[in-house]
Amino acid sequence: MTVLVTGATGNVGRLVVDELVARGVPVRALTVDPERAALPGGVEVVVGSLAKPSTLPAALDGVEAVYLAPYARTVSRFCELASGAGVRRVVALSGSSVGDTHPASSGHGFAAVEDAVRAGGFAWTFLRPGAFMMNSLGWASSIRERGEVRSVYPRATQTPIDLGDIAAVAAQVLGSEGHVGRVYELSGPEGISLEAMAAAIGGALGKTLPFVELTPEEQVAEWVGAGYPEGVASWLLENFAVTDREPQVPTGVVEELLGRSGVSFAEWAKGNVAAFS
Repeated sequence: MTVLVTGATGNVGRLVVDELVARGVPVRALTVDPERAALPGGVEVVVGSLAKPSTLPAALDGVEAVYLAPYARTVSRFCELASGAGVRRVVALSGSSVGDTHPASSGHGFAAVEDAVRAGGFAWTFLRPGAFMMNSLGWASSIRERGEVRSVYPRATQTPIDLGDIAAVAAQVLGSEGHVGRVYELSGPEGISLEAMAAAIGGALGKTLPFVELTPEEQVAEWVGAGYPEGVASWLLENFAVTDREPQVPTGVVEELLGRSGVSFAEWAKGNVAAFS
């Protein structure tokens, strides 16, 4: 069974390629930049992207299953072409924000992807991770330049997940039975507060990182100053406020599907020391 990995240069897609190759699954990778992707030997490469549906027929020819990166703008056309090409199985990356009604929520785009795939008649599985551990890279410049972490709601508790664990789940689902029609809510192995994340990064760096608590107004101003649209800043602030009031707890799905613990935030921090140094 050949699996088409869309967005094969992306943060998750590139890791899905590696996971499938490690499992001996034939992979065809769709990417706009094969050289930057540095794909493993033996991977069939098709130059193109979901954003350019004209590139998809060649990528879909002879493919039975697809790892679908979330790209709402052209997902309906993708589904038409995939159905016509005889694709039977679609594992789509979505997000835990599906159902969030905030106007700037990423959930609207994820929901559009899920709706189109359902309507396409495929044997589908949706992966809905929550916060990514890599989101903490947003603190990197402050850590490097000021030696501190600056954020609103230090006690907001999330269950961030490592991208490698998302990719491993995607490969496991693509390569095994029993996942059709399932929606998997993915999380990291622990609930951890923002201040505890900062402490873990400090531990990886071998120093203490002061946590400077911002007011909601200060946080929004910093995000907008960094280039975030005001609506997105408002949505992010709302998410942190919710997890301050209602701490998240792990779903356990990664452990159930992979038979191992997910990567902890401390492990992730140690593996990403260079980004904060």
